[in-house]
Amino acid sequence: MTERKIRVLVCKPGLDGHDRGAKVVAAALRDAGMEVIYTGLRQTPSMIVESAMQEDVDAIGLSMHSAAHMTIFPKVLQLLNEKGLQHILLTGGGVIPDEDIVALSTLGVGRLFGPGTPMADIAVYVKDEVGRRRAERSAAGVL
Repeated sequence: MTERKIRVLVCKPGLDGHDRGAKVVAAALRDAGMEVIYTGLRQTPSMIVESAMQEDVDAIGLSMHSAAHMTIFPKVLQLLNEKGLQHILLTGGGVIPDEDIVALSTLGVGRLFGPGTPMADIAVYVKDEVGRRRAERSAAGVL
């Protein structure tokens, strides 16, 4: 049996209308062999988690340029936990200060990527982290 492709939900949460970076990342992940669902602009945390459930994704990538990262990432994590979806990788990027990256990592957010990050680095991270999470779930008999 062939392992299913990694499914990634790419989102632009909040009021930020700058979506070029999200579209570039979505294309790069597709080029790396992943299935990508792009939600478009102005997504709320509940809309993001609902889409993640409906699309049965392995990862969510949030593109943040609105300085709302300290509100939106924790809220998405909270909703994922409430729905029993802790296995979904929450990652993202944008203009996020280093001290906020550390705080979000402590909460359970995956690696965050800043402007200028090579697209290959993002794809490798998502593949490796989703693979690790799938292996953990398989070993626990959850898959």
